[in-house]
Amino acid sequence: MNHEILLSAQVPCPPQVEQRIRTCIAAVLAAEGVEQPCEVNVLITDDEGIHGVNLDMRGIDRPTDVLSFPMFDLVPGEHPGAEDRDPATGRVPLGDMCLSLERAQAQGAEFGHGVEREVCYLTVHSMLHLLGYDHLDEGEEKARMRRREEEILTQLGVVR
Repeated sequence: MNHEILLSAQVPCPPQVEQRIRTCIAAVLAAEGVEQPCEVNVLITDDEGIHGVNLDMRGIDRPTDVLSFPMFDLVPGEHPGAEDRDPATGRVPLGDMCLSLERAQAQGAEFGHGVEREVCYLTVHSMLHLLGYDHLDEGEEKARMRRREEEILTQLGVVR
């Protein structure tokens, strides 16, 4: 599939981390059966940068690990169609992701699995949000999202 991942970094980001993000995005789109070519914007920043985005966009005055801003109001298993393609690019603009590399490094160390595994998890998590998954409740929606995250990470060979 001819997906485009527009990645920009406000902080130094190792090339292998950028590649892992790209690989994870493509894996989620394939695993979810997205048949349209898509575009995803990714901003890699630090805690200060994501704090500003979180405050500006959500009114929440604290940093976080990853933010997702979907272009469509989807439900899991529902995908944008050809009619959703941007005429200028021929791709469906799925939305934006903002990831704190600083937070990913800290959480990777805290959980004992390193920054690359944490970046993979956060990327898969964010992509599922762009595709309609949510975890606002503690019930079935959250359980379904967690199962899907683990299935995709396992397909990628990214295990704890």
